[in-house]
Amino acid sequence: MIDLSPGWQVALEVLGWVGSGIVVWSMMQQRILRLRVYNLIGCVVQVLYNGVLGVWPVVALNVVLAVVQVVNLTRLLRGRDDPASYSVAEVPAHGPLLTQLVERHREDVARFHPGFTTPTASADAFVVMSGDEVAGCVVVHDDDGVAQIELDYVTERFRDFSPGRFVFRRSGVLADRGYRAVASAPGTVEPYYEQVGFERRGDRFVLDLTA
Repeated sequence: MIDLSPGWQVALEVLGWVGSGIVVWSMMQQRILRLRVYNLIGCVVQVLYNGVLGVWPVVALNVVLAVVQVVNLTRLLRGRDDPASYSVAEVPAHGPLLTQLVERHREDVARFHPGFTTPTASADAFVVMSGDEVAGCVVVHDDDGVAQIELDYVTERFRDFSPGRFVFRRSGVLADRGYRAVASAPGTVEPYYEQVGFERRGDRFVLDLTA
């Protein structure tokens, strides 16, 4: 252990508590990317803290955990652009799967689509799957060849990865149904569409599916 002045000892103690707090906070995250990032930061802080104290078993443990998080983060960031990471399935707009998903996350859905209640009668609905888990859903209706989005919802766990892009682009399901473009719902809160290739047009974001 390095011989430190009282002031530096206090600073080191604070660093240790901050590192522990970050690790605990990381385990409370529902969004998997944030969990990994915060946990990595906490591990690095613990490496510094315990390295100064000379507690080498704890240093070694946190180095291993940090490496694990780096590997997992690399896989996650690569996987979000990998078509194999998600699949898209069409479901009845008023069927039990979509109804249960919306009702279960009703308050969260209202945060991003405050005007949404239920799909229109002629809506097309799709769920995005990550393995066996439902990552989100997209509900659209035909507006003269444009897929007008009624609902574009991603569960909190997958929100950092924008899996809706697989419905709009990679899956081809909208183009296969004859849609020429996709338009976001007016008033969408925290829109991410420009990040996945949409263009702003007035109060909406539009993606050309024929390009």
